[in-house]
Amino acid sequence: MTRPLGVILAGGLATRMGGGDKALRELRGKPILAHVIERLRPQVAGLALNANGDPARFAEWMLPVLPDTVEGYAGPLAGVLAGLDWAAEMGAESIVTVAADTPFFPGDLAQRLAAGAEAAGASIALAATPEGDRVNRHPTFGLWPTALREDLRAALEDGLRKVVLWTDRHGAATVTFPAEPFDPFFNINTPEDLAQAESFS
Repeated sequence: MTRPLGVILAGGLATRMGGGDKALRELRGKPILAHVIERLRPQVAGLALNANGDPARFAEWMLPVLPDTVEGYAGPLAGVLAGLDWAAEMGAESIVTVAADTPFFPGDLAQRLAAGAEAAGASIALAATPEGDRVNRHPTFGLWPTALREDLRAALEDGLRKVVLWTDRHGAATVTFPAEPFDPFFNINTPEDLAQAESFS
């Protein structure tokens, strides 16, 4: 199987961080986005960033910046669609998405999502971590096929916004990652989260 393309989802509003780009806040001396790029780049065949507004603020990373193509703030699925459209233009079969505010995701994320999808006979796979006697899905961390992009576009145009409503419709596989010594999908939403992330090793 060929490696998927990678898309970093940075289209959020960052209201809990006081607005602006969470991904550009510094963690351990460099932007959170730099940590995310370093972790994802070795796992994928190419990389792009889904973000709205002026793309020049991300110029130093020299990545394609993909704005949402759905009007209004339509949430993570709009970023997934932008990534799928880009990947289809590149001739790729799939993308792996990660959130731009989550710098500790697993180094084998893409590989394990692809293996989980194949084992389940599914075209979509979402990451999850254990939480008591159930699993907590992390729907911005997923493997998505370009073949479903028109289906996703139609769903968004119909007003669908919740990721798992669409992925469940397509029988998405769930791939569970260990949450020790801390949840690798810990995301930085607030200044307090940023301070906590500084203590992780």
